Amino acid sequence: PWPETGRPRRAAVSSFGLSGTNVHTVVEQAPDNPDDAADTAPATDPGTLPAGVPLVLSARTAPALRAQAARLLDHTAARPDVALLDLAHSLATTRGTLEHRAAVLAGDRDGVLRALTALRDGTPDGALVTGAPARGRLAFLFTGQGSQRAAMGRDLYDRYPVFADALDAVLTRFDQHLEHPLRDVLFAADGSEDAALLHDTARTQPALFALEVALYRLLESWGTVPDSVAGHSVGELAAAHVAGVLSLDDACTLVAARGRLMAALPAGGAMVAVQAAEDEVLPLLDGLEDQVALAAVNGPRAVVLSGDEDAVTRVAARLAEDGHKTRALRVSHAFHSPHMDAVLDDFARVARGLTYHLPSVPLVSTVTGEPASTDELRSPDYWVRQVRATVRFADAVRTLARQGHTSFLEVGPDGTLSAAARDTLDAVEDTDGPAGAVTVTVPALRRDRDDVTALTAALARLHVHGIRV
Repeated sequence: PWPETGRPRRAAVSSFGLSGTNVHTVVEQAPDNPDDAADTAPATDPGTLPAGVPLVLSARTAPALRAQAARLLDHTAARPDVALLDLAHSLATTRGTLEHRAAVLAGDRDGVLRALTALRDGTPDGALVTGAPARGRLAFLFTGQGSQRAAMGRDLYDRYPVFADALDAVLTRFDQHLEHPLRDVLFAADGSEDAALLHDTARTQPALFALEVALYRLLESWGTVPDSVAGHSVGELAAAHVAGVLSLDDACTLVAARGRLMAALPAGGAMVAVQAAEDEVLPLLDGLEDQVALAAVNGPRAVVLSGDEDAVTRVAARLAEDGHKTRALRVSHAFHSPHMDAVLDDFARVARGLTYHLPSVPLVSTVTGEPASTDELRSPDYWVRQVRATVRFADAVRTLARQGHTSFLEVGPDGTLSAAARDTLDAVEDTDGPAGAVTVTVPALRRDRDDVTALTAALARLHVHGIRV
């Protein structure tokens, strides 16, 4: 059968005639019926807007944008019979998108009027999103373990058929590898027995992968696609799949094996987050290489230690004495440490049985912190090394910045990576990106907001910074 890659199927057909006729045609899979993929936004009364529907404005200059807000304010205030949903549709589809942009994220007419007043007057408002254009490229950052939460993605599943179809496709494949249906775990109510299973590594990693792939497909359907991708730990496997390196079947096989083998290890070990630079920590690990590892370098002053509990505790205590803040992480195992060595052979056998493809989207490795080569991504040994190696997230962000990426969207259930990326970008004094470029880091979803509202706010921020949405 034709393998599922997550992208439209394409085929090239050649025809050669005896007289020298040469015809070549490229055909592509027909898109889904638009009616089937439509946003299932609930019906609203004329004076309200459903979550996920913003009012967007743009102009060539900042004064022109304020003037447009004033005109729209007068029109909306004078015409209470005009449905806000119709107004939102007209603004989004009948006007050009110019350089200076704003988005209003209000749920009712009063909120819309307040936000438009603020835009007219140049004052802030909680429902108003504005920003300077970020002249650069867009990177997607895929979150790793620790960001999971109960019912993550449920709001998107109920609202957007594209997301639901993509998630169903992933969950169906994981059900071939897991004892318990992943859907029951993913959408379980917070505090339930099934929800507790979400923190079992054998299920955590597949659940994060499923959410992130479905979220990517939703963004892709809206035309928001990255110039490059990177991923933190298991998030790098989601990045590899959407970049075309692994088919959906093979990616699910690899993720399921990764989580299952790690979960089968004896419980124990410790992980501690430390506010310190890498070069301040490494000297303390000399002679302890078989006990403690630098599991992650997340920012200029944000690292994670992992390994034997007593050794990690001693190193963390020494760092605390030197004035560094430390925080023990709640984990079942010591990931990215010598504790993972026991799974590498079994994981390698799984990885070597899969097929790896040329990437269609550039991927920056968090194993090396540099652009991943085709040979690396297509090597099973790279993915085995990735289980054990330090996650060099900060280096990957620096590389993306040097390449000219100025907008960073975290694809995951919470804002775990966005703050670290922000710290790294702030610390970069000189990059190869556009001179004086504005940079923006934003999480697609937030733990403290419903998914539709959070995603709309994230996309609004990207939109006002010049990203196509």
